[in-house]
This record gives sequence, C-alpha cells and structure tokens, in this order.
Amino acid sequence: MGGRDNGKIRIRCERFRSGRSFDLLPSGHNVVVRETRQKNHGSTRDFHLKRRYGLTSVDVNEMIEAQGGVCLICRTGKPEHVDHEHATGKVRGILCFNCNGGLGQFKDQIERLEQAIVYLKDSGTWQKVQVTSGVFRLYSPRPASRPSATSSPWPLRSSRRADSRQPVE
Repeated sequence: MGGRDNGKIRIRCERFRSGRSFDLLPSGHNVVVRETRQKNHGSTRDFHLKRRYGLTSVDVNEMIEAQGGVCLICRTGKPEHVDHEHATGKVRGILCFNCNGGLGQFKDQIERLEQAIVYLKDSGTWQKVQVTSGVFRLYSPRPASRPSATSSPWPLRSSRRADSRQPVE
C-alpha cells in the first residue's frame, strides 16, 4: 500500500505490477503522476507531445508561427492540435480542433474526402411536393440509381407501384 512520508504520498510499484485492477490505486496517485510529469517535462502537455510526436511545446509554437498562426486547412481556427500520419507517425502540421477532428473522421483517406467534396458540390436539397391534400412526396435532388441484382444482397422489387393493387411477386 501507499503510505505518507512528510506529507508526500509514497507509492510501491510492486502493487501495480501485480496485475490487479486500477481500482486499487491509492488516493493521490493522480496527484503524484501530475507532479512527476510537471517536474520532468514541464507540463502534462509537454509529456504527451514528447511521448506521441517527439516534440516539445516550444517546437509546436515554432510550427504554429511558421504557418502564420492559423490552421493549415481553414486558415481561421486557432491551431492547437498536432496532425500526424497514422501509418508513419510523421507530423504534418498543427490544426484547429474542427479540422483535425474532421480528418480523423475521414480516417485520413483521400478517397473519402474526394467523395465528400463531390457530395457537397453536387447535392441539392430534397424537395417536399404536395401530391394531394395532406399527402406529400419527397423528391431527390439527383436521379436515383438502383443497385444491380448482383451488387445487392436483397432482391429488387417489381417496378409496380404499391398502390396499384396488384400483388407483389
């Protein structure tokens, strides 16, 4: 167990190496870890920057200054997040929260980003058209393309309208 010496918390590492649950961490453990990171690295941010990217906050600040103090994508956001290639770990630049998160959502796949660009350029809005009193139909901004029978695991339905009172095959 951890004990106290002169008001400071002492932790015995053997307890943590035993494979027991982290629920057994003594109170004050986070305080000790935070103080150690502060002493050894200057801050928790510096600790994580060094561990993940091999950078210090000074390096990051120099990169931000070199890129004009703005996010490299939107040119407006406050750059605070290190962007890196997940495959190699190489740092690409410093981005704002939204742009860095956006790239992450697209899994850094250029094809997905290109598809998103096409979608944004070509998409219109769905039109709600009144067919009769109280009945509306939505029309797509682009023509629908039905999947072929070989590309879909579900069989295609007949082209008969559901309201034609003919049985569906």
